[in-house]
Amino acid sequence: MEVSVRWCGEPGDPKRSSMRFTATTASGHEVSMDGAPSAPGEPAGGRNEAARPMELLLAATGGCTAYDVVLILRRQRQQIEDCEVKLVAERAASDPKVFTRIHFHFTVTGHAVAASMVERAIKLSHEKYCSASIMLAKTAELSTSFEIRETPAD
Repeated sequence: MEVSVRWCGEPGDPKRSSMRFTATTASGHEVSMDGAPSAPGEPAGGRNEAARPMELLLAATGGCTAYDVVLILRRQRQQIEDCEVKLVAERAASDPKVFTRIHFHFTVTGHAVAASMVERAIKLSHEKYCSASIMLAKTAELSTSFEIRETPAD
């Protein structure tokens, strides 16, 4: 897998004051990144024009595990209509500000979805399939919870 990241400094700006970057993924998609605006006296702030890199890392982890959970539940023939995962993370106070805790809350919507199947899908994702969460578990304490929202039968 290969990704390239290019700094998008302002053309004609000799100080290249922008801290915006564009990543081009192996599949040819582009993702923009930027930093938070700088505090007074700090020269390297962004302009808040795109997501922060660490936000994207967290979002990618959510996407990875949600993908697994949906795929596993479909294979188990669960009648799911929607799956959402909300991640709440804490970071270290000093550099490197790695994630130290991440909580994943899944909301699965469907008809007659078995809680045991949802629990198993989440466990399989976090212990076997989701490379992102398995990697982040090396520095962060991961926890999960879930709820099932019932919909009427068709």
